[in-house]
Amino acid sequence: MDHDAVVRQQMTEKYLLNELDPKARDEFEEHYFDCPDCALDVRAGALFVERTKAVFAGQPAMAAPPRPVVVPAPSKPGWTDGLRAGLLGMFRPAFALPIMALLLAVIGYQNLVTYPHLQNQLNSPRVLPFASVNVGTYGSEGPVITTRPGEDFLIFVRIPPENSYSNYRAELYNPAGKVEWSLTIPATAGQDQWPVQVPASNWAAGNYTLAVRGVTTSGDSKDVGRASFELQIQK
Repeated sequence: MDHDAVVRQQMTEKYLLNELDPKARDEFEEHYFDCPDCALDVRAGALFVERTKAVFAGQPAMAAPPRPVVVPAPSKPGWTDGLRAGLLGMFRPAFALPIMALLLAVIGYQNLVTYPHLQNQLNSPRVLPFASVNVGTYGSEGPVITTRPGEDFLIFVRIPPENSYSNYRAELYNPAGKVEWSLTIPATAGQDQWPVQVPASNWAAGNYTLAVRGVTTSGDSKDVGRASFELQIQK
């Protein structure tokens, strides 16, 4: 999904208000996991929504003048309906000043605390959990990687050198035997080890298997081997 399209279509706001269809929601989630700007927008927007919900929940109900319009009411209104009504009600004179003060406080907090903190996390050097895995090694237990929820980790993939391949295709299988992701690794002469950074996700603890196939210049492929490692999630 293109970032410019996300901005034009205001998909962050629609995502927070649960107005995206399942397909668009999945595509947007895949996008913002890899887009620092959208990730910041989602976190900041979620904070704003929670603060706004808390304010509206604490405000006394006010009687509105009757209108000559009949609107069918939903049987089970969701919090998004209350949020929309609250956002409209915030422009009434009785609410304008306190709500504007709250919005200014939230924006100031985001600019002074939230955004700089998140930006520092993105730009600061970190020591990631890692392990070395040897493709094609049989009869031995794989290494253990201990990580935290939402934390990247590294695997140093060692592949036996073979001059007949132009690149390698690696696939990571989760403990249930399903492919989590696939990756193309260039076959560089004289290199037999590649560092692979695994992005943060909702990883499940258990044994993972990395299967590697060698691909020739003609497009033919052949199994090179497999390697496994155990992933432990530290709470």
